[in-house]
Amino acid sequence: MSEITPDLVRHLGVLARIQLSDEEVERLTGQLDVIVDNIAKVSQVATPDVAATSHPIPMENVFRADEVGTTLTPEQALSNAPDSADGRFRVTAILGEEQ
Repeated sequence: MSEITPDLVRHLGVLARIQLSDEEVERLTGQLDVIVDNIAKVSQVATPDVAATSHPIPMENVFRADEVGTTLTPEQALSNAPDSADGRFRVTAILGEEQ
């Protein structure tokens, strides 16, 4: 049995600035007790012989080869732009002032 008591739950509620009713304190005491017990069980199983994993099966990133291809010229890239200036896309200021 863990050391979760109604007084501890009330104290945690005060720290979290959550007003808890007596029914909520009783319910949370039982729920937190179960959570702490389960964490203790997992801690007992974890040993230095078992490597930590983030996935149950090994994962490997698969990337395509980085090959140079044909790219757009600046004129082609800007051809459908609603507005451009000096070889760049021109957009309206989003902060209400020109930068």
